[in-house]
Amino acid sequence: MDRAVTEARARRLLMGATAAGFVAGAMLVAQAWLLSLVVDGVFLRGQTLAEAAPLLGWMVAGLFVRSVAIYAETALSQRAASRTKQALRQRLTEHLIQLGPIPLRGERTGELVNVVTEGVEALDAYISQFLPARFLAALLPIFILLVVIALDAWTALVLIFAAPMLILMVTLIGGRAKALTERRFRELSWMSAFFLDMLQGLPTLKLFGRSKEQAETIRRISAHYGKTTMEVLATAFQSSLVMEWAATAATALVALEVSYRLMAGQLAFAPALTVLLLTPEFFLPLRTFALRYHAGAAGKAALSRIDALLALPVDGSDLMQGRESAEARSEKIDSTLRQNDFPPIRFERVSYAYAGGERPALAACTFTLLPGQRTVLVGASGAGKSTVVHLLLRFIEPQQGRILVGDTPLAAIDADTWRSQVAWVGQQPHLFQGSVLDNLRLARPAATMDEVIAAAQAADAHAFITALPAGYATPIGEQGARLSGGQRQRLAIARAFLKDAPLLLFDEATAHLDAASEHAVRAALERLMHGRTVLMVAHRLEMAHNADQIVVLDQGAVVESGSHAALMANAGVYRALAAAWEGGR
Repeated sequence: MDRAVTEARARRLLMGATAAGFVAGAMLVAQAWLLSLVVDGVFLRGQTLAEAAPLLGWMVAGLFVRSVAIYAETALSQRAASRTKQALRQRLTEHLIQLGPIPLRGERTGELVNVVTEGVEALDAYISQFLPARFLAALLPIFILLVVIALDAWTALVLIFAAPMLILMVTLIGGRAKALTERRFRELSWMSAFFLDMLQGLPTLKLFGRSKEQAETIRRISAHYGKTTMEVLATAFQSSLVMEWAATAATALVALEVSYRLMAGQLAFAPALTVLLLTPEFFLPLRTFALRYHAGAAGKAALSRIDALLALPVDGSDLMQGRESAEARSEKIDSTLRQNDFPPIRFERVSYAYAGGERPALAACTFTLLPGQRTVLVGASGAGKSTVVHLLLRFIEPQQGRILVGDTPLAAIDADTWRSQVAWVGQQPHLFQGSVLDNLRLARPAATMDEVIAAAQAADAHAFITALPAGYATPIGEQGARLSGGQRQRLAIARAFLKDAPLLLFDEATAHLDAASEHAVRAALERLMHGRTVLMVAHRLEMAHNADQIVVLDQGAVVESGSHAALMANAGVYRALAAAWEGGR
C-alpha cells in the first residue's frame, strides 16, 4: 500500500477515534440529565417505576451507545497508531537506504536502531492515547460548559474560573516532564549505541583487559537511566495529584454553591443534580490529558529524533527512480548498459568534498575506464580512491564535473538500474546472519541452485561450502563469524560471479589473508575479471603490475596515468610510492 494512502487513512482513523470519544462524553452528559429527571420524578414528584420506565430505557440505550463509542475510540486510535508506525518505519527505512552509507558515517549504528525500533514504538502511546486525550481535553469541556451554562450560569462561572488554573498547572509541570522525557530518550539511545559498540569490540576489550570497565560503564548508565525514568514517573504523578486535588476542590465548591441555592429555592432539583454530576466530568478530560502527558512527551522526544533523521538531505542518486517511464528506462538500459558492449566510463573534472565542503576529496579528477580493461587506482591514504568508488556505486554524486557512461551522464541513469550492472568486492565484505545460500542469493534472488553452485565453483568456494555441516544451508553467523577470512572473501567473489555484472569494483580483496587463502582468492579474481571492465583500488602496488592502466591520485587529483613500466620510467609520484612500498615490504 502506498505510504501516503496509509498516512491519510491513519489520520482519518484518529479523527474517527476522537469523534467516538466525543460521542461517549455526550452520552455521559445525556445520562446525567436523564438520571436527574428520574430521581426528581421518583423521589420528589412521586412517580411510579412504570412512569419512569421510558427515561430508564433511554438511559440504558445511552449506556449501550457509550460503551460502543468507548470501544470504537480504543480500536480506532490503536489502529491509527499501528498504521502510522508502519508508514513511518517504512519511510525511515526508505530514507536511510536512500541516504546510503556515506551521510550516515557520523551516526552510531546502535542509536539508529533504537530510533527505528524503540523510537517508532514510542509513538504508539503518543498516537493512541495522548492525541485523542488532547483533542477531547479541548472539545468535551467546552461542550459540557455549554450544557452547564444552559442549566445554571453560576456553576458555569466556577468552571470557567477553575479550568484555566488547571491548564496552567499542567503546562508548568508538563514542561519539566518534557525535558526529562527527552533526556531519557537520549540516554536510552546512547546506551543502545554504547552496548552495541561493546559487543562488537568484545575481543579487543578482553585483549586489553578493559571489558570489566565497560561493564561498569553500562551499570552506571543503566542506573542513571533508571533514575531519570523514576523522575519522569514522579513528575507524571505530581501532575496527576495536582489535577485530582484541583478538580476535587472545584467539585466541592460547586456542590456548596448548588446546595445553598437549592435550599434557598433559587435552583430546581433536576438542574442542580445534573450540574453536580457533570462537574467531575468537566474536569475528567483534563485529568486524563494530564495522566497521558508523559506518554505524549515520550512520543514527541522520539518524533524529534525521527524528524532529524528524515531531514538529512539525500544526495540525489536514488531520487531518479520514478522520474522516467519504464519504457524510457528500458530503452536507456538497452542502449547504454548492454553487457556485451559495455561503454567506457569517463570522469570529467569531477570534484567532491565531504562535510559540506570542508574536507575536499576529489579536485577536477579526469580519467577513463575502458571496456574490458583493468584500471588500478593508487595513491596515499586520503588521496580520494574510496571517493571514486563511492561515486561509481552512486552512494554520492559529483558536486562539480560529471561522469559519463558512453555519452549518457551517469546521473541520468536510474540508480538501481546502474547498480545492477556493478559488482563490488571489498576488503571486508559484509555477510548477513543466515545461511550460505541466503548470502549468495543476495546477488540474484531468482538464481537456481545450479547457478549458485556454478558461481561458488568459479570462486573456488564450493569445496569448503560442501564441507560445512549443512552445506549451502549452513548458518554462518553475524558478519560470517563462523568462516575464515579467506572463506568470507571467496563467498563475496561467488556473489559477484552470480551477479554477472559487466563492471567490477575491487578494494584490495586479498588484503589481510594468509598465503594459501590469498593464492585461492587471486585465482578466483582472475577468473572473475576476465572480459569485464575492472576498477581496482590497490594498497599493495604489486597488484598494479599487470594492470592495463594505472591512475595515480594525489590530494584528489589525477597526477599520472599509464602502465607500470611507463610510470616507473618517470620520476613521478608512482615511482616514489613504489619505492616506499618496496622499502616497507
